[in-house]
Amino acid sequence: MPTARGAMIGFSDQHTRIHIYRSIIEGINFALMDGMRILEKRANFRFKEIYLGGGGSQSDEICQITANMFGLPVYRTQTHEVTGMGSAIATFVALKVFDSYEEAVHQMVHIKDCFEPDFKEQRIYHELYTQVYKNIYKKLSPLYQELHDIYHKAPIHE
Repeated sequence: MPTARGAMIGFSDQHTRIHIYRSIIEGINFALMDGMRILEKRANFRFKEIYLGGGGSQSDEICQITANMFGLPVYRTQTHEVTGMGSAIATFVALKVFDSYEEAVHQMVHIKDCFEPDFKEQRIYHELYTQVYKNIYKKLSPLYQELHDIYHKAPIHE
């Protein structure tokens, strides 16, 4: 979808920049939820838990929002630097410090926190996902194409 853009809907004068930040987190999670559902369908598999890494995982609030949105337990490991951890794991396996990736992960990755979902909030997120989010792209797609066309006539905004 090369012409797709982000969009925020539902704002009023009572919303603040904190609401905007939260909506960005929620939008990212809804997009990840789409990807997760595709993987589950293709592999005939259901996710039972989520592990978070990266900068956002340093926030308890983001971890809890994620658990609530997905309706799954969310685990945070001892480091948010998960790409570095993955590189170290691969290196130690290549150097034969560990016999397998499973052994390296078991020895090197430790769960620091678990965030359990609030199912009252999860029901609300489920409604937002199925009744609003899943319908946004098809409603906004013509406008995204218009934006794309306008920007490519005069690329002052890209």
